[in-house]
Amino acid sequence: MDQLKKMLEGCYVTIPTPFHDTPDMELNVQALRAYVRFLVDSGLNGNYATLLAGGAAGDFSTMSFEERLQVAEIVVDEAAGAVPIAMGAQTTSTLELVRLAHAAKRIGVDFIQVSCPFYFAHTEADFEEYVRAAADAEPELGIIVYNTFWTSRDLSYSMVERLAEIPNVVGLKWAAPRTDAMEFEDVCSHFSSRFTIIDNNLFFGLSAMPSLGARAFEVHHCNFWPEWGIKLIDEVRTGNYAEVTRMLVEEGMPFYKLWMDIERNYTSGDGYLDKLCMELIGLPSSRCRPPTRDIRRTHHTATHEMMKKIGVPRLRNSP
Repeated sequence: MDQLKKMLEGCYVTIPTPFHDTPDMELNVQALRAYVRFLVDSGLNGNYATLLAGGAAGDFSTMSFEERLQVAEIVVDEAAGAVPIAMGAQTTSTLELVRLAHAAKRIGVDFIQVSCPFYFAHTEADFEEYVRAAADAEPELGIIVYNTFWTSRDLSYSMVERLAEIPNVVGLKWAAPRTDAMEFEDVCSHFSSRFTIIDNNLFFGLSAMPSLGARAFEVHHCNFWPEWGIKLIDEVRTGNYAEVTRMLVEEGMPFYKLWMDIERNYTSGDGYLDKLCMELIGLPSSRCRPPTRDIRRTHHTATHEMMKKIGVPRLRNSP
């Protein structure tokens, strides 16, 4: 399991899932392969990244079980061993989670990502049984637990302690509500030697410090600016936390501010801004499946201006 923990270090990159612009919005296989080739050819290899197939930004919530497996199979095939692969396995059913775990092992992914089931307010004991079911189904498969407190139960410190007893839970994708109890820092500082902590709170300049010990970082920028993620990891490895913070403030924050503006005032979901940014550097694109609405016309200009401001390479001229 130590090898799996080491493999998970670096940028954690959720690949958006492209669809055809047809009424049924079928999976665009050629575009998905182009995404993976772009990431790997740009240097996001096993030294710098893990790719997540069919996560939230990959539209898992709008895809069928079979489509989710197809996406993972394509990503594994196109990556061809150049980079570790995780598969989104979030679901509301323990039985389906076990099926996803078995399928992930068969497909050849290295990790599955799981969160506490949503809709019902499940207890932490429910969630522990849920994770253990997946772990027991495929003991050699790495499991990444994602604390999606905004859609389901927030994981307590004691729950993280219990998850640490499960050998193949190797990653903790950690986000926490911000209070004076410093929940984010508390878990990172106490569990970074047990799990590979993936910072999902955008505290990279802080969380990467030895006192907290995060070794992986959720990086949307990699989908349209892989070099940014490579530089981030290089700066973390040299301990240049001031530069990491500068990168977040000057080049990261404008992206996230635009994302939050869209989320508050136009549509919700995930991956839609990544896709538009990818389109503006010449990659194939699509909308997310509804109910997330298409932002490509309404936010084209603002997105192009944001990308120009932060210095994204390969940016095409705005029509």
